Amino acid sequence: MVCGGFTCSKNALCSLNVVYMLVGLLLIGVAAWGKGFGIVSSIHIIGGVIAVGVFLLLIAIVGLIGALNHHQVMLFFYMVILFLVFLFQFGVSCSCLAMNREQQEKLLNATWGMMGNGTRGALEKQLDCCGLFNTTASQAQFVSEVQSCIAPCKGTKKCYTCGGLMLQHSAEALQILGGVGLFFSFTEILGVWLAVRYRNQKDPRANPSAFL
Repeated sequence: MVCGGFTCSKNALCSLNVVYMLVGLLLIGVAAWGKGFGIVSSIHIIGGVIAVGVFLLLIAIVGLIGALNHHQVMLFFYMVILFLVFLFQFGVSCSCLAMNREQQEKLLNATWGMMGNGTRGALEKQLDCCGLFNTTASQAQFVSEVQSCIAPCKGTKKCYTCGGLMLQHSAEALQILGGVGLFFSFTEILGVWLAVRYRNQKDPRANPSAFL
């Protein structure tokens, strides 16, 4: 049967959802591995990565079952949710690719403010830095952060700011994150297109007089 027929659409949609399931399991596994080896100590980061992995896994399971059974309702909800995920991921990816240095500093400030003391301490120890940015506007806060800093460099009094170190690699990280997100967003719109096409195709093994 030519590609674009019922069987081809079914196999393509099943294959795409199997890939999504593997990515979801990979996210869950990496988060658990990072927590187990102490690479990431923040329960919020671990929980967020696991939540994304579980969500992707559930969506992939719904899509896979819908594709195998040609289930109209499951395929409908699958393509609607996947399209919403595509819109969100496409917007975030484009924002990452277009973010300049000033916007990166604002994002780091906002993220640093939401971190708990334990997460900040773990980050300072891992990067061997103290505080975020040593600016005039936040001088008092920076002094307080340095006093509570547990990084090894504190004893040498030659500590860099964590914000400065992160900004050195943030542009490259945002480019990679935006590029990967943009790539996966196009696979999601491919999944939506396949689901729409597959829903409107007639199962050749079904009763010819039955409704879709």
